[in-house]
Amino acid sequence: MGETIDVKRPDGKTCPAYLASPKEGAGAPGFVMIQEWWGLNDQIKGVAERLAGEGYRVLVPDLYRGKKTTNPDEAGQLMTGLDFLDAATQDVRGGVQHLKQSSRKVAVGGFCLGGAVTVIAAVHVPEADTAVCFYGIPPASAADPAKVRVPFQGHFANMDDWCTPAAVDALDAGLKKARVVHEIHRYQAHHAFMNEARPEVYDRACADLAWQRTKEFLAKTLR
Repeated sequence: MGETIDVKRPDGKTCPAYLASPKEGAGAPGFVMIQEWWGLNDQIKGVAERLAGEGYRVLVPDLYRGKKTTNPDEAGQLMTGLDFLDAATQDVRGGVQHLKQSSRKVAVGGFCLGGAVTVIAAVHVPEADTAVCFYGIPPASAADPAKVRVPFQGHFANMDDWCTPAAVDALDAGLKKARVVHEIHRYQAHHAFMNEARPEVYDRACADLAWQRTKEFLAKTLR
């Protein structure tokens, strides 16, 4: 099982985080995993443990500082209260810097809210080496996709009313325009199709395919 640690942010403050370590130890490639709008809950810890089982050091910053919920209205309020730019440039960047103390390469990646923060981090975190985004896109004012500076992989649902196919098209166009090395994968599924704790949207076939593609991408960009 993982452990809770404090990570130093670039501004000198600290951020609590969950760290899942692989058998390979401190030299393994790193992955800063960014939570959904529910908070740092058991489901996201489970995903971190699963990725650690594939040989990655996985650190999940607690963006809500201990708050979590199962209520969509509360989750919406928590997400609305989050400073996305601060989360990316301080909490996530601090996590990347922490892992880089012993990992040669570190990815950033996340789901839903965490997917949006991933795109911001791919623009604003210079130490990140690659990015994997699951159904999250920030406003262009927070991060212009044309300024993504690392290899990028995105996973999106065709039946998503938040990250709509049109929004994914715009992201893809921005990445292409800037000649960013990237892959965009689309699935005939709903938003949050990777979340096995939400049977109303979870799609095992799509989730398994996205996981396999993620592993292949990380092996190519981090190892």
